[in-house]
Amino acid sequence: MEFREDALEEFHRIFEQHHQRIRNFPGCLQVELLRDTRHPAVRYTISQWETEAALEQYRQSELFGKVWPRTKALFAAKAQAFSMEKIES
Repeated sequence: MEFREDALEEFHRIFEQHHQRIRNFPGCLQVELLRDTRHPAVRYTISQWETEAALEQYRQSELFGKVWPRTKALFAAKAQAFSMEKIES
């Protein structure tokens, strides 16, 4: 997610306020926040879910409905989302 420079602090506040609730959402195994080392306004959230259905349930939840619009309003560019599965450790 690429944020406006003036919006980074607000995004970090939103993440801090909600990441534990997201992590405790049924089916969520992990939530991490990373910063792009080459692009200071870019952040990545990486979440691991038990199933695609669990992720979709989160996306339809009241929690997501509160967090995502606030986050999206801070973007400098359209966000990208990817779903992956581990095939080897």
